Parts: sequence; C-alpha cells; structure tokens
Amino acid sequence: MWLEKIKLSKQLVRSVTEAGYLVPKEIQLRAMSRIIGGQDIVAIGPEGCGKTTTYILGALMRLKQTPEIAPRVLILVPDREKVEAVAAQIDTLNKNKSLRIVTLVPGVSTEAQLDELADGSDIIVATPDRARAIYLKLALDLNKIQMFIVDDAELIVKQGLQLPVNELANSIIKCQRLVFAEVMHSRIEQMIEPFMRDPAYIEVEEEVEPQAEIYPQQLYHVPNFRTKLNLLNDLLKESEVPKSVVFVNTRLTAEKVYNALVQKLKSRSAILNPVFFESKGVNSIDEFYDSEELNFLIVANELASPLDLSGIDSIIHLEPPVEKETFISRVIKDQDEEIDALSIVFSTDIELADVRKIEHALGYKFPVVPLPEGLLIDTDNAAKTKKKVKVTEEPVRGEAFHQKKEKNSKDYNIGAGKKAKLEKKKKHS
Repeated sequence: MWLEKIKLSKQLVRSVTEAGYLVPKEIQLRAMSRIIGGQDIVAIGPEGCGKTTTYILGALMRLKQTPEIAPRVLILVPDREKVEAVAAQIDTLNKNKSLRIVTLVPGVSTEAQLDELADGSDIIVATPDRARAIYLKLALDLNKIQMFIVDDAELIVKQGLQLPVNELANSIIKCQRLVFAEVMHSRIEQMIEPFMRDPAYIEVEEEVEPQAEIYPQQLYHVPNFRTKLNLLNDLLKESEVPKSVVFVNTRLTAEKVYNALVQKLKSRSAILNPVFFESKGVNSIDEFYDSEELNFLIVANELASPLDLSGIDSIIHLEPPVEKETFISRVIKDQDEEIDALSIVFSTDIELADVRKIEHALGYKFPVVPLPEGLLIDTDNAAKTKKKVKVTEEPVRGEAFHQKKEKNSKDYNIGAGKKAKLEKKKKHS
C-alpha cells in the first residue's frame, strides 16, 4: 500500500510496516510527494493524524545515506517531552543507524550538547530557545541545513518562542521549510510569514464517532481576554435562564471576572470559594442552587472536586480548561436529563488548539457563533499604550551624555546655610 500510494524506499516501507503503520494516512498521502519534491508546506491537522511521521519519513527520504559532520535537518518542537518523542520516532523508523540524531533541550549540560555536536550530526531535534542559545555560541552549524521543520507551531507561539524560530530560520540561506500545527491563526501566520516561500497549505480533519451524547455547543472566537469580559457582560444581560455557571482557570481570574461585571449583573453573581473576603461568594454549588437572588456563579477550574451541574441551564467556559477531560465531563448529557443545558466556549487564537483537542475527543466540531453586533472589541494593550505616549520635540542628544541646561550647570557646591542667605530665607535646623 505504501509503495502504491507513496514512493518510499523499500527500506522505509519495511520500517513503517514493522512499526504498525500498514496504510498511509490522509496527511501523508497529500503531503509526502511535496516534501520529497522539496516544496515548502504548511500542514494543519488534529492530534494523532500523522504529522510527525510525515515529516520524519520525508526527512529520511531526502537525506543521503552517508553521514556528514554538519546537520542537514533541523526540527524545532515546543518542549523537552516532544523532543524525546520525535527522537524516539526517528530511531524507530530509521533503519540506517549511521545517521546521527542529536537532541538539544534545556535542563541538560550545554557542554555535553556541544560535545555531541562536535562529534557530528545529521538530524537536530531541539527546542527553539536551546537551539538559538547554542547557535549564538557558534556551535550549531546551519550552513548545510536542507530541511527546517517546525512542529506543534501553535504551542511554540503559546510559549512565546517566535523570536528564536525566526532567527534560526533567517540564518539559513536556502532550504526547504515545513510547518506543522493543529490549528492555524494569525499569530502563527505572523511567525512563519518572514521565512516561508509560497508554501502549499494542506489541512486534514479526521472524523471520529461521538463517544457520548453532549449538550448543544457554541463557540465564540474572540481576540483577547478583555473582549471576553465585554462579551460575557453582553450575553448575561440578555440571558433569561435562571442559573448559569462561568468557568475560568484560576481563582484570581474568577475575582477579575466578578469585578468586571456591570453592577446589575454583579448583584446577581457570586464566586465559588472566593479569594478575597469582600467578594460575594458561596461555599458550595448547592448554596447557589438554593439562592433566589443568585443567577450566575463563577468557578475556577483549579478547584479540583467535580461539580453536580445537573440543574444548570447554561455552562460558559470563559477559558477552556487545561485538561480536556475536565471540559468533557461537564458537557456529557445524563440519560435521565430531559432538558439540555447550553454549553458556550470563549476562545482566543492561542486557546484554539485546546478547543480542537476537545472537539477531536468528542468527535464533534463546535459551531462558531458570530460576535454580537455592537460588541466592544478591546484593542491590544500595546496599541493603547502607544496612543497615550505624548511625543515632544527634544534637543538632539549625544550617544551617552547630553549638555546640561544652563540653570543646572555648575562646577561647585554650596552649603545649606549659604544657599539660604542667597535666597534670603531662614535656614531650617
């Protein structure tokens, strides 16, 4: 099947078959010929769709079998765990053990990694920050790189590692560039735009059968947290449901959300186990159910114990939880329930990857709801700061020093007593 669909070498066909990959996946069928042909690609697909295997097979096909001193493939991934996973996958598929793989990760002696590089390498698997640090020590030779690969791009952006990725990419004069991610959004596009050259975009979606019946879902895609707060105020003001729960990740965020509510909503809201004494709070979900005054409860995901949400009319995840299982447990419908709660998710670009993992686990793609007309879209804080800066003309200054104003120029010191006489004031003791 591999030989019929993809022109892999017989050695690699034997390797993938022994590894348990009997047939190629969709992403491999669509991307492999482009990778082998040397084209830049951007591939988008859910976890488990075969992205890692795709670029590893492509790299092993393109590498000449004779080892060299300088590396020919640089693979950047977000963390040490992923580095180790990719290196292990390469080792599984690479029957030509003469090819040398070197991993560069934080938490390991830099000197030991420099020694490994000095002995020669063919494939480097690294985190962007460690690869950049070693490159700046002039110990990572990028002159022979044929393939520059970025995997889990959405996590790299989430960790703020765009700068080392760009610096490394721009340090390579000519090579093939491959980017893999679970989602594509504007921040990833901003990171890869400077170094990608007319890439082919490949997107795959693997359909999964729903594991259980779930509540109706809605997804709001918003630019930032402040806009989330504005949207929450708008939705709650229009809400006619008697009981809603708003989930956030931390108790401090719960306090921030509570204080951002307009007064009319704030009087009908409470926090489950608030941090601050002055915030209105309840000690249990039952206390919220029993209250006739409260309609909205703000709950932090870090409160570990699960909640009985059977009497809740709407479940709002202002922040998707870190663990997808936490979300799933809240939206699965009990067989005895006759009325569905509405589940609403707010997501920024950075959080879309977490939402995609939840969708994949549930086997259900959340419908995206347009933002309400008239919603106040908050601009970036950086842009606000720039607007507030008052620009004034100043005299041109030197590189390190500038000339003092005349009233401040002096080459002497006078005592307090003499200064008081000069100013005709009494000297204070």
